[in-house]
Amino acid sequence: MNMYKNLDQTYVLQTYGRNYTSFTHGKNATLFSDKGEDFIDFTSGIGVVSVGHGNEVLSKAIGEQAGKILHISNLYLNKPQALLAKRLSDLAGFDLGVFFANSGAEANEGAIKLARKYGNKKGKNHIITLENSFHGRTLATLRATGQESFHVKDFEPFIDGFSFVKNIDEAIQKADGKTAGIMIELIQGEGGVNPLPKEKVQELALFCQKNDILLIVDEVQTGVYRTGKFLCSQVYEIKPDIITLAKGLGGGVPIGAVLTKHKDIFTIGDHGSTFGGGFLVSRAALSVLDILEKMYKNKQLEEHIKYFNSKLENLVKKFPDLFLVSKGIGFMRGIKCKREVKILIQKAHENKVLALKAGGDTLRFLPPLSISKQEIDEGFKRLELAFS
Repeated sequence: MNMYKNLDQTYVLQTYGRNYTSFTHGKNATLFSDKGEDFIDFTSGIGVVSVGHGNEVLSKAIGEQAGKILHISNLYLNKPQALLAKRLSDLAGFDLGVFFANSGAEANEGAIKLARKYGNKKGKNHIITLENSFHGRTLATLRATGQESFHVKDFEPFIDGFSFVKNIDEAIQKADGKTAGIMIELIQGEGGVNPLPKEKVQELALFCQKNDILLIVDEVQTGVYRTGKFLCSQVYEIKPDIITLAKGLGGGVPIGAVLTKHKDIFTIGDHGSTFGGGFLVSRAALSVLDILEKMYKNKQLEEHIKYFNSKLENLVKKFPDLFLVSKGIGFMRGIKCKREVKILIQKAHENKVLALKAGGDTLRFLPPLSISKQEIDEGFKRLELAFS
């Protein structure tokens, strides 16, 4: 173990504050370390492992595709990609075109480019985002992120054309003839698991429609059934101009997607990606959607969300000295804490449960959507021991 830790610290750029627990394999929401310990995973790789670790259906699909074609570039027809694009449009419930990328940040970059091209033809290129938002770590998405702590001077000069507002009312107030798009997360994930008010979001959607402003919804974390429906936009009953997806779409393989009503904005050469939507990831994503759509239709997803959240509420009530209130939607949940979150995460880890931090005071939970009731029970049993 020390050898691998030394290799990591010597040869891998140190951009992460790692926990050096070494996991060897997993089964659904349970991970196993090289010491033979089992951990209940309430993080799913930060919302990525949507159908669980070691999923046999997904593994089979990846293996079959790997034995045929891994990559040929986007200069040739890719049947799994075409099928995936149609599937995403069908599940969203309205006609959409799709551009495939490799991550959430890349998907958001694509959304920004799309909005800029749409707006520039009409003399507007400004994009409004919300304070406390997070949209990625590339230069454009970093600038779009409405948290000053991310705007480190070492990375200046930043890209122009963005401004931040406190809330939706202020976004509507500040939008003008130069505004090409308004970009939001329906639940601010990294900012603290903060759902936006539904009626305000619907008001914003109507405002954007009336004023020819593109509504861009970053669903990198909320999308792909994380909030109980395929899109959190469906929970909020809106149809945005642009939606971005990533994380859970591939179940663990890297994929991002830009979905848009405006199919004719990008033309050949406007945007591209060497690896985006390749054979392997498209086949994987189709398999993930098969699994999750089945869970949605047979009500397993809804039932397990309710079960998990009842356990979460009980945890909050049992430890009033530690916790204030739970928040979130579906399997994207958080607890506002009275104590230092890092200490609570460490205590959870010592009791073999993985949890996350969001914002300054929120303990965040993003379990695999396939988590079993037995794993939920065991995870909360361990958390109770951790916080006692």
